[in-house]
Amino acid sequence: MTSLQLAQAVGRFDGDTPAMVTAAIHTAGRAFAELDACDDVIDDASETGRAIAGRLNALLAAGTSTDVSQELDALEAVSARVRGTDQTRLLLHRVLGREEPAKRVLPAVRHLAASDLPDLPSSYTDEAGFEDLMAMAAREEELAPQLRKAHAERLDEVTAHLVRVVEQAAAVGFADEDFARESVREARHAYRLWLQCLAERRRDLD
Repeated sequence: MTSLQLAQAVGRFDGDTPAMVTAAIHTAGRAFAELDACDDVIDDASETGRAIAGRLNALLAAGTSTDVSQELDALEAVSARVRGTDQTRLLLHRVLGREEPAKRVLPAVRHLAASDLPDLPSSYTDEAGFEDLMAMAAREEELAPQLRKAHAERLDEVTAHLVRVVEQAAAVGFADEDFARESVREARHAYRLWLQCLAERRRDLD
């Protein structure tokens, strides 16, 4: 509902008190209905966000990257729908003479970097040198189980982080614009990091 629509809803009274009261009641009713509609958008965004988080968790845990981008696009769209209600909610609270709800204390959106992930063991990092390639190859074979474990841990950590970021945003229905934007941005970053980890695992183990 825009300011013009509200003005049209109230209309002109010309001293007609009953008409003024009736129009005010009508306008308040419309305002509450509009506000309820905005709340429905937020509730739906929360539910949709949780569903997206679940699908992302399944896709990433399975090592499937095909549909992840589509899920992140859907996440962006959900966030945008909620942002589209921001001005309407602000106007309606003013019309109804209500203070805007106090902003919730939100957790910080943690940024995950490659340097935060477990290190990958390699014979190249051994302090002791090797006399020949056979000795180096033997050391690489010895490190293979640790390498597989480290790759799995890195992928699991990035997956858990990405899903947690989406779940946090969904928990508040994407209603805080800054928090929602940062969450979507970090989710996309985490996906790029996940792809990087996946490529490194294929390089070392396939």
